[in-house]
Amino acid sequence: MAKAKVFVADDVNEDRLAPLREAGIEVIKETKLDPSQLKKRLKDADAVIVRSATNITADVMDAAEKLRAVGRAGVGVDNIDVPAATARGIVVMNAPDGNTITTAEHTVALLVSLARNVPHAHGVLQEGTWDKKRFVGVELNGKTLGVIGLGRIGRHVAKIAKGFGMTICGYDPFISEENAKETGISLEPLETVLAKSDFITIHTPVTDETRGMIGPVAFSKMKDGVRIVNCARGGLINEEALLEAIENGKVAGAALDVFEKEPLDPDSPLLGHPRIITTPHLGASTQEAQDGVAVTVAEQIRDYLISGELRNAVNAPSMEAAELEALEPYIDLAASLGHFHEQILGHTAIKEVDIVFSGQLAEADCGPVTRALVSGLLSKVSDRINVVNALHIAEERGISVVTSLKQAANAAGHDITSHVITEDEEQIASGAVFGDGVGRITQIGDFALEVIPSGYMLFTKNDDEPGAIGKIGSLLGDHGVNISRFYLGRNEKGGEALAVIEIDSPLENGVLEALRQTDSVLSARQVKL
Repeated sequence: MAKAKVFVADDVNEDRLAPLREAGIEVIKETKLDPSQLKKRLKDADAVIVRSATNITADVMDAAEKLRAVGRAGVGVDNIDVPAATARGIVVMNAPDGNTITTAEHTVALLVSLARNVPHAHGVLQEGTWDKKRFVGVELNGKTLGVIGLGRIGRHVAKIAKGFGMTICGYDPFISEENAKETGISLEPLETVLAKSDFITIHTPVTDETRGMIGPVAFSKMKDGVRIVNCARGGLINEEALLEAIENGKVAGAALDVFEKEPLDPDSPLLGHPRIITTPHLGASTQEAQDGVAVTVAEQIRDYLISGELRNAVNAPSMEAAELEALEPYIDLAASLGHFHEQILGHTAIKEVDIVFSGQLAEADCGPVTRALVSGLLSKVSDRINVVNALHIAEERGISVVTSLKQAANAAGHDITSHVITEDEEQIASGAVFGDGVGRITQIGDFALEVIPSGYMLFTKNDDEPGAIGKIGSLLGDHGVNISRFYLGRNEKGGEALAVIEIDSPLENGVLEALRQTDSVLSARQVKL
């Protein structure tokens, strides 16, 4: 068998590549290559390792005839075309947990610097001015720290902050109260955290829902003189609103490691501001973190090339190709069920997920199907979630995932039945893969139906009476909304009915609210599957 070859395209410590060389894998390292040079070097490479400087594009992958894996020595994969890699059968791996400690410590460093005006006092003194009165700070002891996002980094920041004598309150709609209490954090609604905190630190991914979450409305709910730290992602804070809040005295100061646009423009008003501390995205920039992620990725690439073992992949489950092909329709269905639960439940703490596999599926390895469902369910929890680490993140969040098998075919024809339990409600959805290989949602709560999960879908509950569905259709038509598919289920004649309507484009909030105000309509939600 030919010796496997790994190309290292960015600056990685040679010692951290030892797991590859010790396994007999050829390692070649050349950095700062332009795209044409990179294509030539990767022509016979089995894998490539990068940091953030080198872009692995579809064009580059097309030139790499033997490429089987791309390893990112870090968390993000923004410089890798993941969809293109998936289409080409190339596995993309990262090191999702490598920056937990270093990012938490940088957050605390900015927290202390913000409280005591360290950078600005240093700058003035370096210029030869001794001015103690100008830089009077505040103590952390006895203050309240609000932590928005209670993943690993947020919880570690809370742990360190408690050592300063701070009281910790936190907001995270995806973590249970019991799990928060175990770490000594008082779990509160976001409005409460904003209102009671003297310092606020943010540790959430950037999604459509969290982008700009700290903006004019959030600032209006904060106490005067609050101080804010962001070492998570640029875009979580509305920078224009932040500047305004600082100027009007609502915010005493801010410390930012990440920004809406990076690198910052030289003329950015955030630079040189006397009440803003800025650092150039240093959250993961420690020697230990950089070395740690390099070793992690080297070990993962080694194991994949030698034995096919797959860890921390962002685009593939851990299984053989033939097994994957057989399970793919069920994996897609499970992911749709997870996304359905997530969008219908909204922001609520999940306590338990029960999944029952029936019939032929019960005789297969259902691990990838389970992970697909949980990954879809928790897709808004973390920007690092995938089918490989979904169960790990669920465990971190204190979510119990229970699976069971029924060898006999389910009487209702379901292959997968998912039961999600939150602190406030329970929700059931089932699905089956039909003879055409297409998965369908076959049960929602008490309603039996056959829904192909695809695109924008409107879910309405209504009184089962003449004219109810007509009113819904007429309202959608009046607002220019085209219906592509329509599904209906009811539990008993004259009771309640569930209509699932596939539409060509998402509804505006005004149309959705108008539906909810329509006679006979009991509820209306839309999802994207």
